[in-house]
Amino acid sequence: MLDQLRQLRELGIRIAIDDFGTGYSSLSYLHRIPATELKIDQSFVARLGEDARAYATVEMVTRLAAAFDLSVVAEGVETERQHEAVAAIGCVQGQGYRYGRPAGWRSCVPR
Repeated sequence: MLDQLRQLRELGIRIAIDDFGTGYSSLSYLHRIPATELKIDQSFVARLGEDARAYATVEMVTRLAAAFDLSVVAEGVETERQHEAVAAIGCVQGQGYRYGRPAGWRSCVPR
């Protein structure tokens, strides 16, 4: 699978590690997977402004992404407070209801 991911990257396709910081995502993925971006799990973003550890986690992932030359996206930004927090941390990309409703998805595979 890693060979296929590398081939996709060589074609210019961007690869994101989704929900970073939870589940199966681990620091070792940063060394093995040819990713272009990290998506910070919404569970951390949801607690911004309420939990100092959540702030520290989002800040750490943002700095880690920069150190690996990866872009970073904060998932689940729903309030102005969360938006201001991720911006203050230096995370310049976000997704969530603060910016608009989900647009849905379409299959890329022809029928």
